[in-house]
Amino acid sequence: MPRRRSGREPLKSRPNPLEAAGITHVDYKDTELLRRFLSDRGKIRSRRVTRVTARRQRQPARAVRNARETALLPHASSPR
Repeated sequence: MPRRRSGREPLKSRPNPLEAAGITHVDYKDTELLRRFLSDRGKIRSRRVTRVTARRQRQPARAVRNARETALLPHASSPR
């Protein structure tokens, strides 16, 4: 089990994956890119997990919702 960080140590910042790849616009038809923002159950991952800033998180989230509406991506599955 990993050790907990004390509140005094700064976290190592990881780069924004969209900026690192040079992506300025997230298209809903790019399902390969959108799958990076989904969990194994099909839920949209949080900003903390994906390391995307708040302003940039809206683009993939909106694109995932549009892709779901057009049946390019599945909706979140419920546990059974």
